[in-house]
Amino acid sequence: MVMNNAIGAAAAALLILSGCTPFAADGGFGSVAQAAHQRLDKEVRWVRTPGEKAKSDAQIAQLLRQPLTVDDAVQIALLSNGALQASFEELGISEADLVQSGRLPNPRFTLRRTSAAGLYDIEETLSVNVLSLLTLPYVHAAGKRRFAATQTAVAADISELAARTREAYFTALAARESAQYLGKAKDAAETAAELAGRMRAAGNWSRIDESHERAFYLDAASAFARAQAAQSISRESLTQLMGVAGDAAAFQLAEKLPELPQQVAPLIDVERAAIDDRLDLQMMRARIDALAQNLHLAKATRFVNVLDAGPARVRQGPDSEPYETGFEVTLAVPVFDGGAPRVRKAEAIYAQAVDRFGQAAIDARADVRKAYARYRSAHEIAARERDEVLPLRKRIAQEDLRRYGAAQIGVFDLLAGARAEMTGVSDYIQSVRDFWIAKSQLDSALLGHPMQQETPW
Repeated sequence: MVMNNAIGAAAAALLILSGCTPFAADGGFGSVAQAAHQRLDKEVRWVRTPGEKAKSDAQIAQLLRQPLTVDDAVQIALLSNGALQASFEELGISEADLVQSGRLPNPRFTLRRTSAAGLYDIEETLSVNVLSLLTLPYVHAAGKRRFAATQTAVAADISELAARTREAYFTALAARESAQYLGKAKDAAETAAELAGRMRAAGNWSRIDESHERAFYLDAASAFARAQAAQSISRESLTQLMGVAGDAAAFQLAEKLPELPQQVAPLIDVERAAIDDRLDLQMMRARIDALAQNLHLAKATRFVNVLDAGPARVRQGPDSEPYETGFEVTLAVPVFDGGAPRVRKAEAIYAQAVDRFGQAAIDARADVRKAYARYRSAHEIAARERDEVLPLRKRIAQEDLRRYGAAQIGVFDLLAGARAEMTGVSDYIQSVRDFWIAKSQLDSALLGHPMQQETPW
């Protein structure tokens, strides 16, 4: 009876202690959503109920009722992209592992019963892995670090999707504008080619002169065809990232690209920005902390890796004999393996992580500086196009029109000047697109992206 009470009390204690790590109401998504709002000023939603889906659908439908800005496109992607929603499920997986890491190991009950000639040998043992109990705080702490790393990785997925959507938006909008201007250039070249054909038929032009105009037209037609293909492909890429289909895929883009700013923003304290804010370095720092704990645990348990203990009762003899009570301990004797290889491996993995972090910090600084250099260069090129090249082409076109009115140049010279002006506008559109993409890439470089790597926590 005493043993029964002891076993029952032990089981009750295990049941009470095992329920001390509950699931969070939001699955750990609240901090991720807050970080996304702080970094991107956008709302993200983990769609897990019909009500949440209806709310996201209504918000998306509202945004699609008007021509999309780049912020609208990013917001829709963060609400609708299926791959991002799948990334959110990693939180559920990681939280389940976290809760599991805080649960006590189940006790094991062993029964051995033999009999011969009315004599019985019965042994009952209830044991628990004592080493697991002793290391439970370390294991649970590692589970917390893994969950925090998952939250950081999900936040990085959000930032990456936002960056890719911005780039796809600027590419699609620039492709549409370029196609429009190249279409006008193609029409001008076609008019010149038709006129050249009529003049040659009338005997006023040579075959080579007509061939030149025809070649201009064919080149313009090919450029327009490529622009149309680029427009279709870039729009599909944007649609894919936004995660919309059906009627929603018929969205309208804004009329034109955002205006080029007058000057670029200065990059202040690149060292701090690269080291403190990048998500990949945050994950590497967390991994180093985890490996340090692993190293400590490996050293603490180097001689013992199996330790089971628990109450036991034994009866030997006839059925009328009472049970003998006591306990049983199972211990692995470190005769052949003293744990040195495990410690050495843990030390090497920790040193490797520290070395990789040092190089990653150098790479992060370089990444930010290179991205900023591209950002400044793209602004200088686009600003030169806007402030010097386009006004010059416009003055040339106006002068050609005046000279044509004064019969100083022919219609072919006028059409050639018009083609050059429209091609110049298309080039400027591409320059503005390149600037906004460079700006998005700079923002991404400042945030960083976690590297794919094993995390032996």
